[in-house]
Amino acid sequence: MADEQIRIKSIATCFQILEQIQTDGSAGISELAREVGLSKSAVYKHVQTLSRLGYLVREGDEYHLSLQFLMLGTEARKRLPLTVAERVVTELAETTGHTTNFIARENDRGIYALRVEPEGMASEERLEGKVAPLHATAGGKSIFAYLDDDERDEMIERTGLAAFTEKTITDRTVLKEELQSIRDKRVAFDREEFIEGVQCVASPVLASDHSPVGSVSVTGDIEIMSGKRLEEEVVGLVVSAAKTIEKEVRTA
Repeated sequence: MADEQIRIKSIATCFQILEQIQTDGSAGISELAREVGLSKSAVYKHVQTLSRLGYLVREGDEYHLSLQFLMLGTEARKRLPLTVAERVVTELAETTGHTTNFIARENDRGIYALRVEPEGMASEERLEGKVAPLHATAGGKSIFAYLDDDERDEMIERTGLAAFTEKTITDRTVLKEELQSIRDKRVAFDREEFIEGVQCVASPVLASDHSPVGSVSVTGDIEIMSGKRLEEEVVGLVVSAAKTIEKEVRTA
């Protein structure tokens, strides 16, 4: 049964409102009604319910996400090997001078669970918690490559292969060939497939049964992350970092 058929509409609407407020930073009833395509009275009912449950905070005429989400996020992170991952990706960021990530597998998606900027570099965007499409990012492809063929095919049927840039792989045959190469080499590349002007390299973190736990990736502007720098120098460091996390995950 398709997702559209099994969704409970009111729950979907609540999360649509929460995600819109997260995107905007804060929003009023009229603004939310326009953005989610509902009447102001319908949005007001959902917002009031979320406020009473403690997930929204009102300031003047606008609503913000509550700090109560911190408790949920903290609990969600406990199942991930973030203690070792944070140490390893921090060292990787310092060594490479590039932004590093630990991407966790969650259902049909990769999720940026940890992002570390090298010293002296700060990004205004908080990427943690955002989706890393499995077919369009180096970290996602590192995970995708280690799924069973049947499971991968089912996921593609559910989610499709959306194009994020002109270079995104949207052909199943081409993707299958690339994923086999990733399995052979334990290295995945994203050459402007998710964001124009940005290239990444990643390596998988595997459980003892060789199922994907997540991946480690290094990302940077195409002007810097290209040629020998990308293909040789960074690759070895990324693979080593992923194997370090993998070893500790398996012995934990």
